[in-house]
Amino acid sequence: MLVTFTSSETGEILMFAEAARPLLQAMGKATTARGTFTRDEMAAAAERLRQAVKGHETPPPDRENADGTKEPVVVLGQRAWPLIDMLERTARGGPKANIVWKAAADF
Repeated sequence: MLVTFTSSETGEILMFAEAARPLLQAMGKATTARGTFTRDEMAAAAERLRQAVKGHETPPPDRENADGTKEPVVVLGQRAWPLIDMLERTARGGPKANIVWKAAADF
């Protein structure tokens, strides 16, 4: 399932729910089908996400497929930075700046 993050000040970010779940949880948000960040919440949410990334700086080893080839593992930081950037840029917007996310169902 896809989760779409839409900012009133920037563009959109699309993520699979399995990638969005730990990011939202790190920021203290429920993984509901719809949710929002108000301008007042964004700076603190970005900082919580930065702290979560610091806790996962060591990347896990690449995964080995059945045929012996290796598949690189995407770490939390690679998924988090676009969302951190969106939060910080949107927080500098006007008083009605916001970010919403939408998914087909709770995840």
